[in-house]
Order: sequence, then C-alpha cells, then structure tokens
Amino acid sequence: MESTPMPEPLRQAIHHLVSEAVQNCQEVLRYTEPDQAHTWERMTLYRSTDAADTMNMVAILIAAYCRRIGMAPDALQSYLQVEQQGIRAAGPQDNDRAHLAGLLGETLSYEMLREPQNRMLHDRGQWQAEHAQGPEDDPGKLFTEACLHGLRARLCDDVASLDSYLPPHVAELARKVAEVLEAPQPATA
Repeated sequence: MESTPMPEPLRQAIHHLVSEAVQNCQEVLRYTEPDQAHTWERMTLYRSTDAADTMNMVAILIAAYCRRIGMAPDALQSYLQVEQQGIRAAGPQDNDRAHLAGLLGETLSYEMLREPQNRMLHDRGQWQAEHAQGPEDDPGKLFTEACLHGLRARLCDDVASLDSYLPPHVAELARKVAEVLEAPQPATA
C-alpha cells in the first residue's frame, strides 16, 4: 500500500467526530461534580458511552477507508484491536464487580475469590484506590481537566459558569485556558 495523505473530507470528518467525543468527555467530568448528585449516574453513563461510540465511529470510518484502498483484512483486524473490544450490552460482569469492590475497599465473596481474574482485578482496584491522585495532586490531570472545562466554557461563551461547579483550583486554571482561547473563526482560503 502506497503512502498517501488522508483525503481532506475524511480528515475533516475525523476532526469533527474527535471534537464531539472530547466534548462528551468534558461532560463526563462535569457530571462528577458534587452539584450534580441528582443526575450523575445517568449522565456520566450517557456521556461516556456517547464518547466511546463516537470514537468507535472514528475507528470504523478510518477502517472503511483503509479497506477501500486495499489494506489486508488481517492487518485491519490487528490495527482495530478487535480482541480488546468489550461488549457493553452484557453489562457489568464479575470481573468488573471485583474491580469496583477493590476500588471501594470492599471484600470479595468466596465465590468471587475463586476466580484468579477476579482476585487480580480486585487487587488492581485496591492499588488504584490507595494510589489515586486527584487533579490537585497530579499536574497532568489538573491540566487536562482545566483544558476540557476551559474549552467547553469558551465554545459555549460561558466562562463565568466555571466558578459555579468546579473546585476553585480547577476553575482558576480552566478560566485561564478559556481566556487565552480565541473565539473560533471560520477558515479563510
């Protein structure tokens, strides 16, 4: 297969979809805030699955083009990492419940402990809970959250709303991000 740049219409479609996914990711973060206690379960699930579905559309769109230009099916399957694709329709499985129990500091039932995968995921959840860092402890997380919130505030022209739902240190950095972003301008030829 020869090396050619991505066709412009495909590139533009991918940029649009990735932007949509990022906005959904920002909303996932937004619905984790304390003022959203009444709706966090529903909205974090909606927006996280919306983001995942949108990124799946990106992958499938790229895959369709790669197949069209002659990529071998086995290479395409490998690049799509299909063996890693989880099936949400089945809902949480025992290994998911084991991971959550570890995160929440709960013990596993004897039946759950009998499965090595469950023990490993439970241990991973415990380790993650013990070593968890919030945005205030991890500059990379703080910057990522601030960028997402600041971008959304700028796009919605609602920078003032940042103070109403974010912890002050996140709101301060998000406001700085929003302030340096210019309002989007149409491209000129």
